[in-house]
Amino acid sequence: MIQVITVEREYGSLGAEYARLLAQHLNWELIDHSLVKEVAKRAKVPDAVVERRDEQLDPWYNKVGRAFWHGSNERATTALEQEIFDATRMTGLLQEVMKEKARAGKCVIVGRGAACALHGIPGCFHTFVYASMARKIRWFEQNFPDKAHLAEKELQATDRRRAEYVQYFYRTEWNDYRIYHLMLNSCMGFDAMIGATIEATGV
Repeated sequence: MIQVITVEREYGSLGAEYARLLAQHLNWELIDHSLVKEVAKRAKVPDAVVERRDEQLDPWYNKVGRAFWHGSNERATTALEQEIFDATRMTGLLQEVMKEKARAGKCVIVGRGAACALHGIPGCFHTFVYASMARKIRWFEQNFPDKAHLAEKELQATDRRRAEYVQYFYRTEWNDYRIYHLMLNSCMGFDAMIGATIEATGV
């Protein structure tokens, strides 16, 4: 029996909105931004520190900074705590939280490599949401009119960061259809997407 549905999504495809509506339809818990708060709580760092590392690898200067801190005798406690909270530690905590949620069941988990983290766990169903570039650009222009001229560049950059994150930690192609049970084009509309998911999962 399916108890968990993961939703990976292209930026601008409305995958997060689909996940929210799906969770609402099923009366299940939505696990999205709440993951950031839970990881921050467990790591004992500010939410903003976790948000900056959400679904992306550490920048090169962070890696250099970690080497400096670990080799220095003069460490500021707060700075060190935040410095050693890198993508590796964050991913470990994300996996911990997601597996706990999966064991509890009845939840929809958004992004952050959830399909890979929960791969092979019984009762988990994995979906990927995509859309045409034209549709994603329209979404971006409507939501970020001051940056409309950067739409395609921003969309591609965000998806590239997500892909690099999944490739690095899970050695998997982020949008490889073989790791998902269902690929959904959001151009079909939310009702059809939810209907297809219900039909496929039997929940």
